[in-house]
Amino acid sequence: MSTQHHIESGTILGTVCGTVLTVLVNIGSSDIIKTVFLAALGAVVSFSVSLLLKWLVKKFKK
Repeated sequence: MSTQHHIESGTILGTVCGTVLTVLVNIGSSDIIKTVFLAALGAVVSFSVSLLLKWLVKKFKK
């Protein structure tokens, strides 16, 4: 027995748009600023660790 579920594209679009709008309304500007700051800090730390490891590998290979 096969049951087919047919969901109209308007229903899917309405659900997705409603979810996105709800999330956007509930996110405060302080959360966005904190997220941008933490992303930038993470990128700087990742780059620094990569340079450090590259330097250490080069130093120990000699």
